[in-house]
Amino acid sequence: MSSVKSVGPLGFPFKTPDPFLFCVYHKDDFPKGNDKMEAPRRGNGADFDWSQDYRMYHGEKIPGFPQHPHRGFETLTTTSCGVVDHTDSMGCAGRYGDGDLQWMTAGAGIVHGEMFPLVNQDKPNPMKLFQIWLNLPARSKMAKPHFIMHWHEEIPVAELPGAKVVVHAGTFNGKSGLAPPPESWANDANNDVAVWFIKLDPGASLTLPASSIGSSANRMLYFVEGKSMTADGKSINVKNGLTLDAGKATDLVNGPAPSEMLMLQGRPIGEPVAQHGPFVMNTQQEIQQCFSDYRQTQFGGWPWPKDAMVFAADKGRFALVDGKELRPPSLR
Repeated sequence: MSSVKSVGPLGFPFKTPDPFLFCVYHKDDFPKGNDKMEAPRRGNGADFDWSQDYRMYHGEKIPGFPQHPHRGFETLTTTSCGVVDHTDSMGCAGRYGDGDLQWMTAGAGIVHGEMFPLVNQDKPNPMKLFQIWLNLPARSKMAKPHFIMHWHEEIPVAELPGAKVVVHAGTFNGKSGLAPPPESWANDANNDVAVWFIKLDPGASLTLPASSIGSSANRMLYFVEGKSMTADGKSINVKNGLTLDAGKATDLVNGPAPSEMLMLQGRPIGEPVAQHGPFVMNTQQEIQQCFSDYRQTQFGGWPWPKDAMVFAADKGRFALVDGKELRPPSLR
């Protein structure tokens, strides 16, 4: 019996199963930057219009998302290439990219900015990343905000013939992801949360094993780069998402072009979801409380001099947590 339950085109945002709330793929062919890391023109498409070379998103001269609030869930930003500058209302900050993962628990409330400075003046600044929203159960929605940076040099990678699986969360072929934040739904192994970034060479094959909790987990696979593949013998074209039965293994065979895909999996939280923009709670009354709290407290205020904060072009990758600056292994 095939594990493929359904196949559908990727839209905006991607369809996501409980416990996930949102997933989007940023792919931008940003040009060379000037001495201020700015683009020569604004992007000419909607925020996530794949038909355009690049978007400015909500940045005016530097692409990105200036300060904005969140409450009630977590964000995972997994990068393939490009640079992201992070700042938040806790005073945390960082520059990351080229395979790094930033995992943030918004919890009771946080304000953060994510900007994409064009640090290269002598060559283009391509960007590829996923942003994923992972829900929090009711008991954790007002948890203390938390910030973790996982450097790509330390993220486990399972390498098989013609295949590479970056394990951001969960376990694949004996490789287990680094520890998630303490209040995360992913922090309980019984929830079998998995976030895998998969790369396949032309003609390569890979088997996705069944979840440790069987069909109690939800699972989706997003085919974002390549041309075609088969999943349990079913032909799949690029830019399609697959809903899979996590209780069964899935045999993937790639087509004629290198392919990239993202897999999300986890036990559903199974609670009501009330969402309005950047706030995700269980009831509409709680959503109204979010707006009231944000108006009164600004979730701690904004400690940075600019709404769209970026760092010097030569700053390099770093994370500022609790007043201490951390560097990836290659820069220590």
